[in-house]
Amino acid sequence: MVSKLDAKARADFFARHSGWTPVEGRDAIVRTFKFADFNEAWGFMCRVALAAENADHHPEWTNVYNKVEITLTTHDAGGLTERDVALAGKIEEAAK
Repeated sequence: MVSKLDAKARADFFARHSGWTPVEGRDAIVRTFKFADFNEAWGFMCRVALAAENADHHPEWTNVYNKVEITLTTHDAGGLTERDVALAGKIEEAAK
């Protein structure tokens, strides 16, 4: 099993990934992505789905028209891990 991030790793993550914020009441992070329209949002979600499947680490997400909100946490570890950090980076790449 993977272990949760320590305080330094968390601080490093937030310093490098300013768009993500902690989820109140959970050991998780969240970010909302906004696109020009539904088609762009859907394409983004497809790219993220492929990256998540390859990593065997799947996000919690919602989509309404051109907005996609993604929450990351590692359920079997009970909070944030390197798996979340790695997937967050892939999600940011998919949003470009």
